[in-house]
Amino acid sequence: MSERSGLTDRRGTADRRFRRSALAGAVLAAVLGGGAILAACGTGGQDGAAAADTAPAKLSVADPYIPLPPAGGMGAGYLTVRNDGGPDQLVKVSSPAAGSVTIHRSTASTMEQVSGLDVPAHGALQLARGGTHLMIMDWQKAPALGDELELDLTFAKSGTISVKVPVKELTYRPGQS
Repeated sequence: MSERSGLTDRRGTADRRFRRSALAGAVLAAVLGGGAILAACGTGGQDGAAAADTAPAKLSVADPYIPLPPAGGMGAGYLTVRNDGGPDQLVKVSSPAAGSVTIHRSTASTMEQVSGLDVPAHGALQLARGGTHLMIMDWQKAPALGDELELDLTFAKSGTISVKVPVKELTYRPGQS
């Protein structure tokens, strides 16, 4: 019996060593595999973000309009800048037919002038009632319904885009007939 007992002890010890080695190998494989996956995800995300930051912006303007301002008064301008490329920033707006065009942001209780607005990569910058908008002052000629005002939108990376913006009735809303 002692011979058999020794054989059982050796087998038990070998089985335990084998299980420990197998378990240690499985843990090591999981750690290394998980690390490789995390490294691959991290690298892809950073490269993708870096590529989006360096890609040129591809800008277009949609739905521009100016609600008819009161005679001789300030006007507001609204539009959407769509971007199918990398990020940019609207930094200046001017018009040959107005003395001043400034960029503003409305808050709950006030309106403040801002120096620029971000145009996100593969996104849009929307200038709309109750939010960000343009303030147009010192018109050379009082605007009338149907007139078009040229606005020159200057972007940090993309340069200047000229847009003809129609003067619409005060209650006009894009997308509504």
